[in-house]
Amino acid sequence: MGVVVALLFLSLLVLSNFHNLWTADAQTSNRIGVNYGRLGDNLPSSYQSIELIHSMKAGQVKLYDANPEILKLLSGTDLHVAIMVPNHDIITIASNQSIANEWIHTNLLQDYPETKIRFILVGNQVLSGNPDIWPHLVPAMQRIKNSLKILNIKNIKISTPLAMDVLETTFFPPSNATFRFEIESVILPLLHFLNGTKSYFSINVYPYFPWSDNPTSIDLDFALMRGNHSHTDLSSGLIYANLLDEMLDSLHFAMAKLGHHTIRIMITETGWPHAGDFDQPGANIYNAATYNRNLIQKFTADPPVGTPARPNAVIPVFIFSLFDENRKSGPGTERNWGLVSSDGRPVYEIDMSGTGVTEYGPLPAARNNRPYKGKLWCVVGRGANSSELEQAISKVCNQGNGTCDALMPGKECYRPISPTWHGSYAFSSYWAKFRSVGANCYFNGLAQQTTRNPSRGSCEFPSVTL
Repeated sequence: MGVVVALLFLSLLVLSNFHNLWTADAQTSNRIGVNYGRLGDNLPSSYQSIELIHSMKAGQVKLYDANPEILKLLSGTDLHVAIMVPNHDIITIASNQSIANEWIHTNLLQDYPETKIRFILVGNQVLSGNPDIWPHLVPAMQRIKNSLKILNIKNIKISTPLAMDVLETTFFPPSNATFRFEIESVILPLLHFLNGTKSYFSINVYPYFPWSDNPTSIDLDFALMRGNHSHTDLSSGLIYANLLDEMLDSLHFAMAKLGHHTIRIMITETGWPHAGDFDQPGANIYNAATYNRNLIQKFTADPPVGTPARPNAVIPVFIFSLFDENRKSGPGTERNWGLVSSDGRPVYEIDMSGTGVTEYGPLPAARNNRPYKGKLWCVVGRGANSSELEQAISKVCNQGNGTCDALMPGKECYRPISPTWHGSYAFSSYWAKFRSVGANCYFNGLAQQTTRNPSRGSCEFPSVTL
């Protein structure tokens, strides 16, 4: 055990000698960015969206593509921009340098350098998805880098946003962290590429998820960076005041174990949902505002504070997200991370510069910080489109799994004969039957959770008990 501890401290000592490397990128210091996703059918125009980004004093904006209209509108602004190569383009770009050159010509050169594109992100959470793409990820990044080298473009970094599931272990203690064994053949060349190009290990990191998965064992203040609790990593001796630092240092230690002590981290997504379903505790405006305001305060500090394992590190940050995106599937939190509502009004006040003295107004009290206990039903939501609802009922009920047996003519739930009644039963029945294997109460935006029992007479709606 003494040898292990000694090696860990030696590793940390080596890392501390790279202070100048961590603080070298002054242009990214004090620049909090925002993710500009567009999976919504009620969002403001691109012009209005950029005006909103400016109003929040953001320094950077990250796109999930290379939208030409948005890039043109960003021309001449001070915003630093990250653009993205879609996952489905990775294999073809990796296969041929001329395809990579064409991608750069089409998606970068039309607006660069008037638009301050500073990052090209190749894919999004590739190592969480289709393994067929994995071996092509780093070759595609190298192709894109070659294209920039041909054009003598030196001020754009190439990276790829990954999720925290790249780690084999949990986040505490951070010094125990390792990468998943099955991705090591990709992680090793990726780290070599990032180190050789002085780029960032990009991570989508959300303290909300580990906290909400186990809110009784992780203190909420610790997840929200309120500084009322701390953890000590006994192996390294480092003291952690918040969950985000633990998650980031888990990556630092995992990289160090593969021989890479100096690769910087960039947070390409982080945030906290301001609303969600009944079975998703802690998703409220108070917590979202608290987390994001503390995040900004931490990462705009001068001098930079970094993390316990990498003090003084400059860590660029992009908050997720600019808008609520109502066309995203999954549980309710998926659609409620926005800083701004679809009508352009802020969900809560935020100042991304971290330099102004802003008197924030009062926030709504948090009422759902403890897990909900009781029964839930999944019913048709208000304003559901009737034709879409009929299609959804047909899809749910035609799977031959007994979900809608009670809706058959003459059965106990057949009447009243209406799409809303039949849809509510079908949704509740399907959700109750398959929630344990990942089903959620969404149904293409047609459904919502309720604590009120919709059953009538002899028709008993299936429910989920928490």
